[in-house]
This record gives sequence, C-alpha cells and structure tokens, in this order.
Amino acid sequence: MEDEAVRDRVWYAAYGSNTHRARLACYLEGGRPAGALRVYPGARDPAPPLRSAAVELTGVVYFATHSPVWGGGRAFYDPDAGGRALARAHLITAQQFSDIAAQEMYGEPGVDLDLAEVLATGRCVLGPGRYQTLVRAGFLDGHPLLTLTAPWSLRDLPWTAPSAAYLRHLSAGLREAGAWDDAVIARYLAACPGAAGHWTAEGGVLGPAGA
Repeated sequence: MEDEAVRDRVWYAAYGSNTHRARLACYLEGGRPAGALRVYPGARDPAPPLRSAAVELTGVVYFATHSPVWGGGRAFYDPDAGGRALARAHLITAQQFSDIAAQEMYGEPGVDLDLAEVLATGRCVLGPGRYQTLVRAGFLDGHPLLTLTAPWSLRDLPWTAPSAAYLRHLSAGLREAGAWDDAVIARYLAACPGAAGHWTAEGGVLGPAGA
C-alpha cells in the first residue's frame, strides 16, 4: 500500500514563492495568492503534497526580470554557480509537477511532461521561457528532486529587486520548512543577487534598505 501511495512521485524543489504552502495551493487547487495579481486555474489533481521537507541545493538563487504578478524581480536558480540555495521540497505526482510547470509559464495545465531526459542527464530545456528548464538537483528518499528555472545563468542578465509581497511568501515558506530561523532566512534573502543592496537583514529582520 505504501509503495502504491508514493508511486510516480517526484520532489518539487521550490526556491521561490512556492516554498509557501498557501501559495503552492493556488497552483494545485486554483486561486489567487495573497499579494498577487493573477488567478491560477489549479492542477488536474488538487491534492496537497504528500510531504514537504527543507533542502539545501548547490547553486545560487537570484532575482531578475520583472513579474507582472508580484511587481518585482522573480527568483531563479543557477545550479552551476557556487553557493547554497535554501529550498523546500514538496513530494507530489509527476502530473502535478507538469501542471505547476505549465502555470509557471502562464499556460493551462493538462499535458504531462516527458521527464526522461532530466532524469537521465540532470537537465532538460523545454524552451526559451523563464521557467522552461528542468533541473534534477539530486534525489531524496529514493525520489528525484526536480526544480524549474531559466535557461540562462546568473551573469547573463541584469538583476531586479524583488517586491515585499514576493519576499513575504519566500520568508513564510522557508520558515514553514522548519530548518532555519527568521534571522538566518532574512540574512539569506537579503544577500541573494538582486535583493542585495535593496533589502537588508538588520537585527535579523528583513526590510528595505534605507528605511
């Protein structure tokens, strides 16, 4: 029964706003996240993750481009940059992962991704879009640890400061993960490229620089 319950599961390693379970729920159940401007259709299977776990990925999270949903920079992950990225992995079905990926690109859920290439090689570029590159960041409890990012690298485009609403979701999600306290999370986010210089962690509290 346990094998059947976890069959076809993957860990979705979220490093942006989907670290926050309430925000992830909008991708699964449908709805509009607090502070966002878009309503999401939800996944074919609205069930919550079987489990969630705090993870640290090799690489760097940075903020770039401009999100019409949040009004500031989006989080991206460069697995080839040296560093440490705090993330939260959600154990979901491969179908749910496909539907999350579709909605990340403002598309409609309903088409299953072919994960063979990313599982075999560690990376698969589905297209030029900002979250159309699949990365296998490792394995956890026997299941692949997959995430979504852009095809470019950390140094390929200008960084953009993230909005307060966006950072609230990142902070809340990393806090929910239970592995890091508020001061560690604040220092981490304030140091990410794009946020650095615009956000500070004075006194262990994340806030706008110069406020």
